[in-house]
Parts: sequence; structure tokens; C-alpha cells
Amino acid sequence: GKENVDSRHSRGRGGETTRFHTVNVAQPVRFSRKCPTGWHHYEGTASCYRVYLNGENYWDAVQTCQRVNGSLATFTADQELRFILAQEWDLEEKAFVRKDQRRFWVGYQYVITNRNHSLEGHWEVAYKGSSEVFLPPDPIFGTAMSENENVLCAQLQCFHFPTLRHHGLHSWYAENCYEKSSFLCKRSQTCVDIKDNIVDEGYYFTPKGNDPCLSCTCHNGEPEMCVAALCERPQGCQQYRKDPKECCKFTCLDP
Repeated sequence: GKENVDSRHSRGRGGETTRFHTVNVAQPVRFSRKCPTGWHHYEGTASCYRVYLNGENYWDAVQTCQRVNGSLATFTADQELRFILAQEWDLEEKAFVRKDQRRFWVGYQYVITNRNHSLEGHWEVAYKGSSEVFLPPDPIFGTAMSENENVLCAQLQCFHFPTLRHHGLHSWYAENCYEKSSFLCKRSQTCVDIKDNIVDEGYYFTPKGNDPCLSCTCHNGEPEMCVAALCERPQGCQQYRKDPKECCKFTCLDP
């Protein structure tokens, strides 16, 4: 804080003079961006989610998610699943996407243990990352199943219509893993700087927001230990504009 020039005086108890200094106190800053552009943030799991529309088979979808430091999404609680179902994913029409309903590859596989009159089996997490994962209910079996396959891959079906979306209506499918589909990736929340770059743990950066003179340290996807620089106004310039993304950079607007 920086003391203002004028100090306020008032009478305290017993007649002594009490001096109050007007101090410029830094306001707490809320950083809403904890995910790269195109990702949706959920505070409950400190995670980011993104739907990829380019139709890929399950194994290619796994690799695509890994390339962005994530994995095919699994869910830890009903609240997380409800968050996913409520999102508007800005989906375009594709050959493999029906307009009223969408299916995404997610991070589960259905292991078939018996092929009698009805298929019997159980869900497993495709990649053992988290022990706190709930498993889907019994699936609807996809039409593209092969008789030789003993492992099917999970598709979560969401609905496009807002009323169905917000009521959490959804279905689980066990589908041939080589079918092409959209898919849902999940990754940990991260630090994103003012120029939309992803920042690694422990590095200094300027968070997205209204203050390009803020320097913070990235810790667990959150900006911490932030320090602000104060800029002097440009000399010999009456009217000027601050650069929103560069600290202490001004454009003089005088004739």
C-alpha cells in the first residue's frame, strides 16, 4: 500500500487525536480462466474438459487426449457428470453426429465375460489413473459390435435440447472400439497467461485479467504470490491509452 498525502484527523476517546491514513489497498483478484481456450472448467474437480469433434476410433482418441496432457474423461461423482451433461459443447453437424443427440468416447471399457443369450460383463476404467471413479450402469450395446470382440469401449450419449440437457438425461453405450466418434478429454486445471499460453508449475506469469503488470507464480493451476508493478504516466502526454496486454506500455493520443 502507499500512503496518500492527505491524512484524516478525528477525535478518539479521551480527546486524543487519532490519525487515519488513506491507503491504496490492492483488491483481491479472481482469475476465472484456469483452462486453455476451448476447454470448460469445473471447480469441483479442478479439471478442464473439451470435446473433440474430429471422429476418431477409441485408441486414436486416447492418444489425442494424451498429447494435450489429458486422458479420456472418467467421472468421480454424479455432480461432475451433471456438469458435463449441462454444457453446451458448440457441436457442429458431422456425419457421425446426430443433431439431437451426441455420443462421446469416454475413459471406460466393457469387458465381456459371457456371450450366452445376453451379453454379460463389467465396466473397467480404461487407464488406472484414479481410484475415485464411479463405473457406469449396464450399457446399451452398439450396433457395430463384432462377435470376436471381448472388449467394448464406452460412449456417453448427451442430448442437445436444453430441457433434456438440464434434466441430466443421458445413456451409456458399449460400442466397437474401432468405430469413429467424437470424444471427451479431461485434464487438470492449469495456469493460463494473459496471451493464452499454458504455464508450467512453478513458473512466473501474468494471469488473464485486467492487469498486465501482475506477476504471479503458478502453483497447482492457480496464480499465487502475485506482485504488481506500478507504472508512471507517460511524460509530456495529456491523453494516452494503456496497452491491455503489455505492462507500462502506453499510446499517446495527443495531436
